Parts: sequence; C-alpha cells; structure tokens
Amino acid sequence: MSTQISASPLPTLTEIRSGLPNICGWETEINTVVNHNQPIFSPQTNLQLADITAGFACALHMHQPTIPAGTNGALISNLQYMFEHPGEGDNHNADPFAWCYSRMGEFIPQLVAEGCHPRMMLDYSGNLLWGLRQLGREDVLDNLKRLACDPQYQPYVEWLGTMWSHAVIPSTPIPDIKLHIQAWQQHFAAIFGYDALRRVKGFSPPEMHLPNHPDTLYEYIKALKECGYRWLMVQEHSVENIDGSGLQHDQKYIPNRLVARNCHGETISITALIKTQGSDTKLVGQMQPHYEAKGRSHQQISDVTVPSLVTQIADGENGGVMMNEFPQAFFKACHEAREQGGGRVGTVALNGTEYLELIEAAGASPEDYPICQAVNQHKIWQRVDPDKATPEAVEKAIAELKTTDHQFHMDGASWTNHLSWVNGYENVLDPMRKLSALFHEKYDRLVEQDSSVTQRSDYQEALLYNLLLQTSCFRYWGQGTWTDYARELYRRGEASLLARTS
Repeated sequence: MSTQISASPLPTLTEIRSGLPNICGWETEINTVVNHNQPIFSPQTNLQLADITAGFACALHMHQPTIPAGTNGALISNLQYMFEHPGEGDNHNADPFAWCYSRMGEFIPQLVAEGCHPRMMLDYSGNLLWGLRQLGREDVLDNLKRLACDPQYQPYVEWLGTMWSHAVIPSTPIPDIKLHIQAWQQHFAAIFGYDALRRVKGFSPPEMHLPNHPDTLYEYIKALKECGYRWLMVQEHSVENIDGSGLQHDQKYIPNRLVARNCHGETISITALIKTQGSDTKLVGQMQPHYEAKGRSHQQISDVTVPSLVTQIADGENGGVMMNEFPQAFFKACHEAREQGGGRVGTVALNGTEYLELIEAAGASPEDYPICQAVNQHKIWQRVDPDKATPEAVEKAIAELKTTDHQFHMDGASWTNHLSWVNGYENVLDPMRKLSALFHEKYDRLVEQDSSVTQRSDYQEALLYNLLLQTSCFRYWGQGTWTDYARELYRRGEASLLARTS
C-alpha cells in the first residue's frame, strides 16, 4: 500500500541542529516519507523499454571523513583540512575535489540543453554533505540542489542512499546499521527536502562491502527494507549462487534477488544490481560501461524480454582519471548515444530504479530474478539444515570452517580482495564495539519508553560520535594518524555518554 506523504504536514528540517548535523529526532516522519510503493521514474521517463537493446548505469561515490583536526581539535571535514594544509601529501587536490563534488550540477543541465539524455546515480556520504556546509560551500550544495530538487533534471539523476558515516557494514555493530541508514535519510531530507528523499530507492554500501555472516546480512537487508529501499548495489565477487558457484556471465547484467537466512532459519530478500569487477575508477572515468553495453543485448526473465544493464560505480573525485578524464569521456558517451539513437534507442543510459520500474512494468517480477546469497554462505548451509537452524549450530559450523578451510571467513567482501577491514585493527574495532555498547546501554530503553529522546542534544551528540568512530577511513589508511583520530573520537564519545545521566 502506498503512503500518501501529503496527508499530514511534516516539520521543516534544518541541516544543522545545536551546531551538529541533523541525524536524528524525526524517525517517524522520515519513515512516513520513505515507505511507499509509488513509482519514481516511470511516470516521467522519456524511454520506452521496447526501444532499448541494452543499458548502462553509472554511479559516482563521493566521501570525505569527519576528523577531530580543526582548531582546538574541532570536528571538521578532511576536505577542510586539505584546504588548510595544502603542502601535505596530495592535499593540493582540495580545490579539484570540491569541483568534482559540484560539477554534475553543471554537466547534466548542459547535456540536457544539448539534446542528450544523460543519466547518473550519485552517492554522497553524510560526512561529506555536513563538511560542505561547515566549509560554507553553498555553491556546491546549490548545484546539488539543482539535481535533487528541480523537476527539469530529476529524470536524469538518481540519488542513492548510504551509511551516514561511511561505515563498512560487516564490522558495524548490528544495532547501528539502521541508525546509519536513518541518519543519512534525515540529513539528506534536511538539505534537499522530503520530496527528494521520497525518490531515493537504491542503496550504495560504502566500499561496496557486503556482510556474509548470516545474522548481519539478514539484519542489514531488514533495515534497508524497513527504511524504504527497493534495491542494493553489490560487487559481483561478494555474492554466489545458492550452490556456491560464481554468477554466470549473463546473470551479472540483470537484477538478482539477494537472499539472506539468519541463524534461526528466517529468510529475507532484496533486489540486487550487480556491479561488475574491474578497475572502478578507470571504468567509470572512461565510461567503459557505455561501450560494454554496446556488446550486450536482451535477456529473458521468466517469459519477459528485458535489456541487459551494465552497472558500475567509482569514486567521483579520487585520482587523475576521475578529476581530468571523466568529464570529456562522459560528454563523449552522451553525445554518441544521442547521435546513434537519439539517446533513447538501442544502447541507452539508465538509472537503477528507472531500469527496474521499466522491466517490472513489462511483467518482470523480483520473484523470478536469479537468486544469489553472500559469498561463503553455502558452506554454512551445507553443514546446518536451514529448517533446523539455531545460533549454536551456525556458530559451531562457522568455527569449524575457519579451522578447516583457509579460504573461509566471515569478514564479508568489498570492492577489493587484498584489503581487510578487520585484521590488525583491534585498536579501532574494540573501542568501536565498546562505544556502541555504551550508547545502546544508555539510550535504547529510554527511546523505547519515549521516542522524543532522539530529539535531545545529548542523544544527538552521543549518536554522532558513535557513528563517526565507525567511519571506514580510520582503518583504510593504516596505523598512525588515522587510528589516532579514532582513539580521540572514542575518548570524546565515551566522555559524552558518561558525563550525562538520564
């Protein structure tokens, strides 16, 4: 059943409250906005499914972490630190990075004016959006508002949800997964408005990291669905078929149904679009998905013929390819599509939700999509009867597999196989888990008794530190300054929780 979001007035949200980002307090209102089944793109798309042979869907991921490195240790964006310390490392790229965060707000209108039909999906972390406001970069935010709020450009751009503080999900404490998702939704609505949030139906996980522990994946998908999301982008090698085999080649270019089974044998599923493997930045920076799609054609889902879709995501600012080569390649691909089929026939640009709405309107059903699961899960269910699953039996199977199978792990899988977000980071993970436990010990019962507790400034501050500590950057960059940042965030978060009484 669709939810009519205009049935009752909703409060106007401001981006900043109490000097902190607006990440909590209006959970009920946000839930009302996002939980609906109304079509997003199909009422206004200029594409006809029968005209499309294959499509390409590109996404740009944008992120800058929040760090305790400002004046007197103030929380600032790493982008601000780059501007203030241009002589360190690659900090001289601060201005080009800021331009990258803004430029799609100019590219899309220009291409539309040229008679093209561009598409782009955008994934901006909550940290980055807050940091742009802290920097006073209203020029960047105004360009983004053009894409999110102007009906003229809404058919061309799809915003994707993500974790507010760029947390990698497999090592995020389960109770905090939904808090990150909700925090991003509220912050996004505070900047761009409720109608823009209503249109956000796809989810882009930080580092393309998919959990493979049965309970974590189950709770992750459950949280996504409770927060109104229809689909999730996943990396091809992070999933497997039910029998443990890798995805068939053609299977990567149509929607899959990602199924999760928890330690009690309960199942849940969500639609997944498969990001193909490869050098992400180079692929999107040179618009390789456009050229790959030219070699793809139709496929069958049950008795429905659908175009193949090449899906890819990359950092939108990171590296010379994205900073320097991407603009020319993006314009070239859009111009070629315009010249070869008007941008509407043959190989065309699509956004994820638009593609799903088009094929499902033609009769494709999520129940008929190929089924996949998180990598390594088949090994668990070979040892545990799913119909008789218990937490004890599953954990026993996991422990045995870790001992006997050197390829087995429960760390999940991300965009890269060579980097662990767990091994060697106990000095970050242990405080992270401890701070999360302290947060939930203090506030869960209070919130259960009175939901307005999430509007209190003490809750907001404690939640902020809890989410910030889980930012992936404090593990990605290795030991040293970044783990020191994590230690300081933990210290402040712990002090915030212990200093106040309920």
